[in-house]
Amino acid sequence: MDINLLRAVITVLSLLAFIGIVWWAWGRSRQARFDEAARLPFADDDIARRS
Repeated sequence: MDINLLRAVITVLSLLAFIGIVWWAWGRSRQARFDEAARLPFADDDIARRS
């Protein structure tokens, strides 16, 4: 196995992992959970104002 072939394989695997993570993060089934997580910093402000 040549070092350049190994580099090419690692590059392709890294690209596939990146595409998989992007697909996972932008999937519709996770949108509600991520929207809720995006609002968490603002919820902390409401709690601090009430105390």
